[in-house]
Amino acid sequence: QVRLVESGGGLVQAGGSLRLSCATSGSTASINVMGWYRQAPGKQRELVAQIRTGGSTKYADSVKGRFTISGDNAKNTVSLQMISLKPEDTAVYYCNAARFSGNNILYSYWGQGTQVTVSS
Repeated sequence: QVRLVESGGGLVQAGGSLRLSCATSGSTASINVMGWYRQAPGKQRELVAQIRTGGSTKYADSVKGRFTISGDNAKNTVSLQMISLKPEDTAVYYCNAARFSGNNILYSYWGQGTQVTVSS
């Protein structure tokens, strides 16, 4: 079992920045992909950014160049630095820890989510 606890959400004006952090604990040795997802009201949850063991990253087109995902193995944390925030970035952001085999998810865990609100 893996426990994920997000922090760092809040209210920010358009153009501002926020940094989200996700602290992991438990049986993390099997996890090989960490990610951030978001869900806006009335919309489906979508992938924002992923980082794999080894450091390769993947971003949604809508956040490329503005968001950066990073991991700190020593602290068992994964972070999402967000700059140039837009009102359309408003959503609940969820941390995800997953075990992938190739492109197939074998299992994953979710945090409780943290609200990010960007005012215009």
